[in-house]
Amino acid sequence: MTLRLGDLAPDFRQQSTIGELNFHQWKGDSWAVLFSHPADYTPVCTTELGATAKLQQEFARRNVKVLALSVDPVEAHHGWIADINDTQQTKVNFPIVADADRKVSEAYDLIHPNASSTHTVRSLFIIDPAHKVRLIITYPASTGRNFAEILRVIDSLQLTDHHSVATPANWQQGEEVVIVPSLQDEALIREKFPRGYRAVRPYLRLTPQPV
Repeated sequence: MTLRLGDLAPDFRQQSTIGELNFHQWKGDSWAVLFSHPADYTPVCTTELGATAKLQQEFARRNVKVLALSVDPVEAHHGWIADINDTQQTKVNFPIVADADRKVSEAYDLIHPNASSTHTVRSLFIIDPAHKVRLIITYPASTGRNFAEILRVIDSLQLTDHHSVATPANWQQGEEVVIVPSLQDEALIREKFPRGYRAVRPYLRLTPQPV
């Protein structure tokens, strides 16, 4: 199965570091970040889980729950967490799923034979409150994930879900946004964007970020 943007994120029930976890039930109406790791005690992933733990308040402020996954058993996860906490000077405060039977890995297409026949690739999914997949990124083993970018994408998704805008290249919170091309009614534009806009081109209209 290949997941695409807009697909329903597969539900699953699996053991984790907080006990049996039913994904959709655990997630509820929150956003979620689900990210996979080839195995426990891997160096790049150790830094990633530490970085994620340090950003927990930022995720919580955006109503985002974080869930990691590895094919190793729960017992190994607990030992790895102790290492992460020690080496990254933090406290892992989100669950790690144990996917020894590969059920989640198969549902989310995380086993890529060209990378490994047994371990998951390092993919990350952003999933919205309706359980729809909104972002998929797969990283090579040698490159650590940029969690500032993950937060930026969440900010963009949450903003554009509620306003008729898109976010331009390298956009950050508080910067100008793009009025979507489908919105052409000038009266409606004035109503939606009372601070006005500037048309660089007829198809490229920039406006202050809605609040």
